[in-house]
Amino acid sequence: MIADRIKSLREQKNMTQADLAKQLGITRSSVNAWEMGISVPSTQYIVELSEIFNVSTDYLLGVQSSATISIQGLSDNDAKIVHALIAHLREKNNGNL
Repeated sequence: MIADRIKSLREQKNMTQADLAKQLGITRSSVNAWEMGISVPSTQYIVELSEIFNVSTDYLLGVQSSATISIQGLSDNDAKIVHALIAHLREKNNGNL
């Protein structure tokens, strides 16, 4: 589960394994091993990954199934737009559009 989440989050940020490895100060093969499920990141790296991807450690570990989106730094109007977009996508995925 963590392997899939790391890969998915990395790809969503348009990062290569090498990019992520460099940011963490580790080798690309370490990131590859995490994504292949051969090994798992240490607690230190789980915290760093959650900060890089702006998700909770619980989300990375599969403890919770939903991710959070920080609206910190957005204006009230921008925050309303984000909420409206989320509501729109939920309706679309539920077949209500």
